[in-house]
Amino acid sequence: MESKKHTVNRRALLKTSSLAMLGLSFPSISWSAQNTNNPSVLPYNDNIPQHFPNIAPEIIAEVVGKSHFDLDGVKALVEKRPELSRSVWEWRFGDFESAIGAASHVGRRDIAIYLMNQGARPTLFTFAMLGHFNVVKSAIEAAPGIQEATGPHGISLLDHAYAGERMKDKMTATQMEHLEQTIDYLSGLGNASGIKYLDVSPEEQQKYLGDYKYGNGETEGFTIGVNMRKLLSLGPIGGFGGALYKIGDNLFTYNGTPSVTISFDFQDGEVKSLTLTEPEITLTAEKVSG
Repeated sequence: MESKKHTVNRRALLKTSSLAMLGLSFPSISWSAQNTNNPSVLPYNDNIPQHFPNIAPEIIAEVVGKSHFDLDGVKALVEKRPELSRSVWEWRFGDFESAIGAASHVGRRDIAIYLMNQGARPTLFTFAMLGHFNVVKSAIEAAPGIQEATGPHGISLLDHAYAGERMKDKMTATQMEHLEQTIDYLSGLGNASGIKYLDVSPEEQQKYLGDYKYGNGETEGFTIGVNMRKLLSLGPIGGFGGALYKIGDNLFTYNGTPSVTISFDFQDGEVKSLTLTEPEITLTAEKVSG
């Protein structure tokens, strides 16, 4: 009996030693039993953030937002948490944008390079904006058709390259040459400018502008406006909106998101409501102003 007991203990010891080598360990049975009847009382800590261990979404949104225009603001956030250089935010309806993606489509070369130095993951859109011709050409040759993909907000690869001209006054002659080479190459492909949507004249835009409500709450509604790119936009009432691209008669898609459509209902020549359709929800909002 004594020999059997020693054998069992030896096996348990070998198993425990093996687990320890893998970085795993388990409390002994006697320790667990002893503490079951005497549970520890943990101190209450009211300093833990709401979303811990995740970073607060407000911080993620701030990094991505500032990456459009504010290098110093980005540095203040990223120097504290370098991992924020890889931030990705969903504005709404599946319109995802990374911090470096934001800098790329607005031509902020300085912000994009800073984020890359801090660990950001550059994309083909980033390289197009920076004028890295060889990278762009090699990627397209390796994956033909990839030039038709669009970036955040449905912005095309070619438009990212054009955005690179924004900081041309601070670029070297060689950098400008490479950027122009990239633009010429993408232009010559014939299909790097994104999906061809229907045009909406400023006069036609006026018909849709205004606030639309789908509930009695102050925030239960949309504002249809015009964004900085001179495109119709949809956002929460009084808030920032994403672009609407026309795909049919009074029919639009949101920021290049394929599964989301917005249609407008006319009565007596005037817009009375809009209907937003996405995979899980279809709702109608009545026009209340505009």
